[in-house]
Amino acid sequence: MKTLTTPATPAPLRDVALLVARLGLGVVLLTHGLDKLDQGFGTTADGFAAMGIPAPEAAAAYALVAEIGGGALFIAGLLTPVAGLLVVGQMAGAFWFVHRGTEVMAAAGGWELVGVIGFLALVLAATGAGRISLDALIGRRTPATA
Repeated sequence: MKTLTTPATPAPLRDVALLVARLGLGVVLLTHGLDKLDQGFGTTADGFAAMGIPAPEAAAAYALVAEIGGGALFIAGLLTPVAGLLVVGQMAGAFWFVHRGTEVMAAAGGWELVGVIGFLALVLAATGAGRISLDALIGRRTPATA
């Protein structure tokens, strides 16, 4: 029995919601990653070093992979749990090394944006991409139909 405290979202609506969440997050990540790439790898690594991030070159490489690769994977709905965990790691690092101990609001230098990105990536990693995704298309294949 459905109640107000235990609503059941119909599967098609859930899939559309997952699609919209994936696309939105993917675009945000891809935009941030391409901005870092446009600034140049060295500039990004130097910025990370200035913020006190250890191994700034490795952190910059990870950021580019997580943001560009993770963003593209979210948009496609491909390897969604992997993309989610990559992004959660990226946002955890951003929180720990840059935003920890700050205000919440991003406008004040706080962790609001990295928190929302990380939380949504975690939800997508745990729930999957939904039926409107390459993950679902590939998952439906069987050895006889592949």
